[in-house]
Amino acid sequence: MLNRVAVLSDIHGVLPALEAVLAEPDLSTADHIVLTGDITAGPQPAQVLDLLTSLGDRVIWISGNADRELLEYRRGQRDTIPDPIAPWAAEQLREDHLELLSSLPRSLSLSVNGLGEVLFCHATPRDDEEVVLVDSRLDRWKEVFNGLDTDIRTVVCGHTHMPFVRLAHGRLVINPGSIGMPYGRTGAHWALLGPGVELRTTHFDLQAAATRLSQESSYPDITEWADYFLHARATDADALSAFAPRDGRDHSP
Repeated sequence: MLNRVAVLSDIHGVLPALEAVLAEPDLSTADHIVLTGDITAGPQPAQVLDLLTSLGDRVIWISGNADRELLEYRRGQRDTIPDPIAPWAAEQLREDHLELLSSLPRSLSLSVNGLGEVLFCHATPRDDEEVVLVDSRLDRWKEVFNGLDTDIRTVVCGHTHMPFVRLAHGRLVINPGSIGMPYGRTGAHWALLGPGVELRTTHFDLQAAATRLSQESSYPDITEWADYFLHARATDADALSAFAPRDGRDHSP
């Protein structure tokens, strides 16, 4: 059983944000760092992957929908990706990066002190782009939990870039938020598990990070991208409004 696990989700290729979180003292003492997907689709995809692979076995990897889409794009299995930066990001990856992404699981479970058996996934246990939110109805949570082993009492997911902790059908659900593309408030958001749950925010110099991205990334629209996402121009209300129709609430009785 692990004593402490750090969860980093939705890094989206933002190296300064990742570096700031990795410098946190509490993260350095965690038994493992679990990445819950969407690691690469952003302005510094290769640099982020190289840094994470340099950490060795401390890092436990899970694929997100954006990682899958980049891989599919490079393998000729799709012609487009909805995210404007993603096709560019896909072209920055080396063959060893693609091999790594192709090897990643969609979910995995670990035993964590105080939380028992914890399932880690990107969006939901059954799908890497399905939407569930802090205010999703209980029937929706019942749907996405269908088929889970009864010993899974905690589920950790990312995908929607907004941190929350809630109880649904006796299971604790944790979303650590996003490292590189936060919605609602600035900073790099992550979580520390064991024996309880701590939602963390690491603050860093946003202007310095934006300047660095503009200098180090060749993405054509990097200045606008960095301003929008580093400064969390999308509010939590904006994000919830955009995501809400996708959790099935419009079709509920």
